[in-house]
Amino acid sequence: MDTFTALADPTRRRIVEQLALGETSFGDLAARFDMSRPAVSQHLKTLRDAGIVTARADAQRRIYRLSDGGLDEIDAWLGKVRTFWTQRLDKLEELLADADRGDAQ
Repeated sequence: MDTFTALADPTRRRIVEQLALGETSFGDLAARFDMSRPAVSQHLKTLRDAGIVTARADAQRRIYRLSDGGLDEIDAWLGKVRTFWTQRLDKLEELLADADRGDAQ
């Protein structure tokens, strides 16, 4: 599953937001959601499969954290979109400045 598909679900986005605050045990993470533990586990599996989160064992607990580079695909896409809009907004600013100069004459 790709990053965008994995993050299309609002619950998975909330999990990512929680993990952005720091690594968290499965139990602590599951307690923050109004759903069954197996449902949270399934969301975490999807995020792991997409490379967004990783898990490590700590005795009997599983500790989750965001993966290094797990959101690079989204960052690259946003960079392209930002370039498009930056160019458009720069052109708009130029046109508005030209119009203001025309009104002042």
